[in-house]
Amino acid sequence: MSPIIAAVGFGFLIGLTVGLLGAGGSLLAVPALVYGVGLPVHQAIPVSLVVVGLAALVGLVPRLRARSVRGPVAIVFGGAGAVSAFAGAVVGRLISPRLLLLSFAVLMVLAAVWMLAGSDEPRGSCAAPNGKVNWRACLPKAVCAGMVVGFLTGLFGVGGGFVAVPALVLWLGLEMPVAVGTSLVIVLLNSVAGLVAHLRAAAHLNLTITGAFTSGALLAAAMSGPFAARLPPERLRRWFAYLVFAVALFVAGQAILQPAALS
Repeated sequence: MSPIIAAVGFGFLIGLTVGLLGAGGSLLAVPALVYGVGLPVHQAIPVSLVVVGLAALVGLVPRLRARSVRGPVAIVFGGAGAVSAFAGAVVGRLISPRLLLLSFAVLMVLAAVWMLAGSDEPRGSCAAPNGKVNWRACLPKAVCAGMVVGFLTGLFGVGGGFVAVPALVLWLGLEMPVAVGTSLVIVLLNSVAGLVAHLRAAAHLNLTITGAFTSGALLAAAMSGPFAARLPPERLRRWFAYLVFAVALFVAGQAILQPAALS
């Protein structure tokens, strides 16, 4: 298959996931770019950040219209993540592509487990009546969770929505629709910070592949966003978790059996 066609197709899949779930698409972006398109790992990471960030921006538009974004929480959460993204990028440059992908496979398995076992019921104490924020209870939690998500963004080239959404729901107490919309702002902020942290690799991007991958992702995100509220999120999340499990096994197997192909 032509790398350009593969880039469009895999990009469409990433954008579809971001638009429907508000999270998780970045879990597939790096494996798709490495094994589906043929990019080296350290080039795939900045391309992933470009695509996931732009897809989040497009998917965010209908969420803003629906007023399902908690702006102050997103800024605090995303701001903390933007700082720690640089630390993640530094660590990522110090380890081998093989170890990076093996670690990424472990992260994918953990994310899939949460998707299968997670709850949509808010349990935290961040949300206050009338749409306000209980900052006394929320601020330390938002900063800590944001730093974890940002570190993962810099390390693996992921937007971090698959961590941000459960943190917003289970730890900070936001309702699921608001958590999904808020996570898209966080993904956007983290992607920009991660891209800056990977600026040296970003300067040598294959613009044709990046453009094809991005076009597919943006098209899917724009098409799927308006339908997100009409589809059963639990069923979508469950089937996506199965897909993530399968891709994690594939990534781990390839990293172990064919490490020379990663550089």
